[in-house]
Amino acid sequence: MKSHIFREYDIRGVVPAELNYQMVYQLGLAMGTYYHDKGACRISVGRDCRLSSPDLSKWLVDGLIETGMEVIDIGMAPTPLLYFSIHQLKVDGGVQITGSHNPPEFNGFKVCLGELSIYGKEIQEIRRIAESGIFKHGHGKIEKAVIDESYIRYLEENIQIGQSKRRVVVDAGNGAGGPVALEVYKKLGFEPIPLFCEPDGRFPNHHPDPTIPENLKALISKVREESTDLGIAFDGDADRIGVVDKEGRIIWGDQLMIIFSRDLLERHPGAVIIGEVKCSQALYDDIESHGGKAVMWKAGHSLIKGKMKETGALLAGEMSGHLFFGERYFGFDDAIYAGARLLEILSRTGSTLQDLLAGVPEMVNTPEIRIDCPDDKKFQVVTDLAKEFKKDYKVIDVDGARVLFDGGWGLIRASNTQPALVLRFEAADEKRLDEIRELFMKKLKEWL
Repeated sequence: MKSHIFREYDIRGVVPAELNYQMVYQLGLAMGTYYHDKGACRISVGRDCRLSSPDLSKWLVDGLIETGMEVIDIGMAPTPLLYFSIHQLKVDGGVQITGSHNPPEFNGFKVCLGELSIYGKEIQEIRRIAESGIFKHGHGKIEKAVIDESYIRYLEENIQIGQSKRRVVVDAGNGAGGPVALEVYKKLGFEPIPLFCEPDGRFPNHHPDPTIPENLKALISKVREESTDLGIAFDGDADRIGVVDKEGRIIWGDQLMIIFSRDLLERHPGAVIIGEVKCSQALYDDIESHGGKAVMWKAGHSLIKGKMKETGALLAGEMSGHLFFGERYFGFDDAIYAGARLLEILSRTGSTLQDLLAGVPEMVNTPEIRIDCPDDKKFQVVTDLAKEFKKDYKVIDVDGARVLFDGGWGLIRASNTQPALVLRFEAADEKRLDEIRELFMKKLKEWL
């Protein structure tokens, strides 16, 4: 068993080189043992539409049952429905088989204990159990459950639609979320126009990652062709959302957070709202100016969920399109639900998406910049650079080092999933952006 498949937030690898029958069956034994050690005996299991997912699901469940686990198989479903099943079916946890936005040859496992996704040391505990070869033994069982109808009904009952029924193009990228999303938006009274909504684990039309502008070209074209109010895109397992407005402009994760936070704070003045370290300063300033309490936290969906529980936050989000609603929902990342909440806001007003972002300063920023750096060095590089910057600048170090300059900021953090450093820069204008980036990179070169 290859240790590198045990990542910070999930277990992920290439099929069949790293994920094959023997390895996945052994992983099922290890997970079952892990669950028993934590007092869990009944879990739900779901899978995305990748060609390898049915086999991986069967092999994993075989191992889980061997340890005495009771498994409820919800079949092919986007990741949010696996999370929803944990609440709906009152189980002790769950596992989603998904490669998320990775290429078709990848697949993996997102693991929940109780209502929260496990990460870090808990993922490594499963690895330790798997490598030990010491597993629980019992006589488990499997049953099947259909969760789609309950999920659709829940959203239909809890999304409060206004009079303006908007038209929306839905690009599921041939991932697992298309059919459910279309049904939800239809039930709510909107007119969804499907684009690549047929699940196909080969992803024949474009890569299912809405954070990459190239992958949104077809959506932008369709929005313009159909003259719809907006377009919504999902990643492969529909826990991340991408949005474009009627002009085809991309609305990034932190901009969506501004729209959602303004709406939320009208009902809950003073609410805690969490963003991650890559988000624009405009988000944090806007939350505070509208009466909220802005919290900057570490990137990573598992870490965000944990911080929401700790702080009682009603909303959280990441640049990557993971959005978490604690108000009227369960606090997990659900792109289908996020899309419904956005349509809800639009249905109650005649505003466009750009109208809803009125007054937000137009900052200039870079996309994520990744620089190769060995796993055994990357964290130390960030630590050393943070100490150096603290001599002359204010540094926010909740996740790497976000260095504050006059008129902007620069960020460096160690990737939790790759042997790389992640950087991002933001400023009020291009000239200042170039100055900050040059200063920052000069310092980094000294440490590399």
